Amino acid sequence: MPHTTKSAGSSSPPERPFEEALQRLEAIVQAMESGDLPLETLLARYEEGAHLVKICQGKLEEAEQKIQKLEKNAAGELTLKPFEAVPEG
Repeated sequence: MPHTTKSAGSSSPPERPFEEALQRLEAIVQAMESGDLPLETLLARYEEGAHLVKICQGKLEEAEQKIQKLEKNAAGELTLKPFEAVPEG
């Protein structure tokens, strides 16, 4: 059975759902803009925010790729074809 506890101090936290990552990112931005955080906390929040941005971007790209793969089959029904990664270059 998968174990999905939230641990604030772990170096590799489990990946969050898009909405949760976005909400946390917004909270980090608000906290950083308040000007009340010490430098060490600001740096930690910045690092966490950068990680969350990558998660959100990845999930958005994944969703976009899935949408682009939607095609109509012979019966006119929409089907989702598995995404095949195209190497960048």
